[in-house]
Amino acid sequence: MAKICGVSTPEAVSAALDGGAAFLGFMFFPKSPRNVSPEAAARLTPPARARGAKVVAVVVDPSDTELDAIVAGLSPDLIQLHGKESPARVREIAGRTGCGIIKVTPVSEPSDVAAARAYEPLVEHLMFETKPPKDADRPGGLGVPFDWTLLEGARFARPWFLAGGLDPWNVGEAIAASGAPLVDVSSGVERGPGLKDPTLIRAFLDAVRRA
Repeated sequence: MAKICGVSTPEAVSAALDGGAAFLGFMFFPKSPRNVSPEAAARLTPPARARGAKVVAVVVDPSDTELDAIVAGLSPDLIQLHGKESPARVREIAGRTGCGIIKVTPVSEPSDVAAARAYEPLVEHLMFETKPPKDADRPGGLGVPFDWTLLEGARFARPWFLAGGLDPWNVGEAIAASGAPLVDVSSGVERGPGLKDPTLIRAFLDAVRRA
C-alpha cells in the first residue's frame, strides 16, 4: 500500500485515489512548498473519505494550538510527526487529538532504525525517511534515498512505511531491498517543488502494485 504525501490540488487527489493510494498526506509546515491550511485540506478530503483512504496530517514539532486547529479543521485519521518529538510528546499528542500516530525516524545507519523501537508501542505506524543534511531547512521531502537494506528483515508490531527519495522508477527495487509493507512518496511524483504530477502519481502506484 502507498501514501501520496503533500497533495494540494483536486487533480492530485483524484490521481492518487484512482491509482489506489491508501493514504493521502496533507502538509502543515510553512517551510514546505506543499504547505496548506486545514481549511484547504478539508475541501480536498471528501473523495478520500468516500473511498476509504486515510487522511493524514503531516506536522513538524507542532504546538498544542497548531494541533487543535488541524483537528478542528480537518479531522484527520492519522497525524504524522516529522520532527524531534520525544516518546512522551508522542503520547501527549495521541491523547490530545484522539488520532492515530505515524512517527517518522530519519535514517542513515543501523542505530537509527533501532531508535524507532522506543515509539513502537505508541503509534499506528513507523516511517523511515532519509536523514536530512545538517543545513536542511526541512526534515523531509528532499528527494534523497538512504540505504534501504538497513531495514532488510526488520520486524515491527504494525506495518511500517519506507520513505525518502522514492519515485516510479526505484520504488520496486526499494520494496525488494527493504521488505517495506508500506511506501510514501512526495517529491518523487512532482514536476516541480510542490507541483504534483497526476501522470507520475499513477505511474508510482502502478509500480507499487507490480512490486
